[in-house]
Amino acid sequence: MAHQIVDLAIEKGKAIAIENLKKLKKGMRGDGKAELRKRLHQWNAKKFLQKLKRVAMLKGVEVVEVNPAYTSIIGMLKYAPQLSINKDIAGAYVIGRRALGFKEDMPENYEKLLKDKAYLEFALKRYEEREKELRKLLEEETNQYKRNALESELRSVENSKKLLTNLIQSLQSESSSCKGANGRNPEQGRGNLASSVAWRVLKVALLFPILGKVLPRDLSPLKPVLVEGVWDRVRSRLVPLEAEGTVPTRDF
Repeated sequence: MAHQIVDLAIEKGKAIAIENLKKLKKGMRGDGKAELRKRLHQWNAKKFLQKLKRVAMLKGVEVVEVNPAYTSIIGMLKYAPQLSINKDIAGAYVIGRRALGFKEDMPENYEKLLKDKAYLEFALKRYEEREKELRKLLEEETNQYKRNALESELRSVENSKKLLTNLIQSLQSESSSCKGANGRNPEQGRGNLASSVAWRVLKVALLFPILGKVLPRDLSPLKPVLVEGVWDRVRSRLVPLEAEGTVPTRDF
């Protein structure tokens, strides 16, 4: 495969962009993810990249290594829905752009969503409901391997709740500080959320609350949020909450 990739680069007259991977998580025995561990064990990414670089050097093809941070998340949320491609191709697209020196700004409508307290509270409620479901399933489950998988998801849900809670609190504190600004620039607080954290929070706020899955295959339902900035058209699960007056239907 390394030779095929290098030959394709020569044919196209292009360099090869790869992630500068230091470590690849393989999971732990008994974590309930045996199939994933098996695949990662069979695929030695480090050895493959070493061979790719060696073949490229011998054939005179440049290899550009880039920081791998958040390439998958950015591709999944920004380019997969926008270009109608799967998340793996979208991640590779981000790697290529990074190798060319492009920076990935967060789309305007995603920024607005992260400042929409009503939406964030809805997302938080979705995680709270899932947390209750998982705790109930844990009480009833006797198979240890299945319990491990449930506990792993529960930890993920708890971490997601923390991220959303912290963001909601920061919005509240920013709002109160702006009230007594006495003429100072109310936009002074913008940009306080580090971009890396923002992408992580965005993933938490979008995928499970809207699509019902942590890693969905079909990301096209996010396109109206990304392009039009209208999240209420894709969050059908919010309808019962609206009837109770919990979160109002709204556009950005």
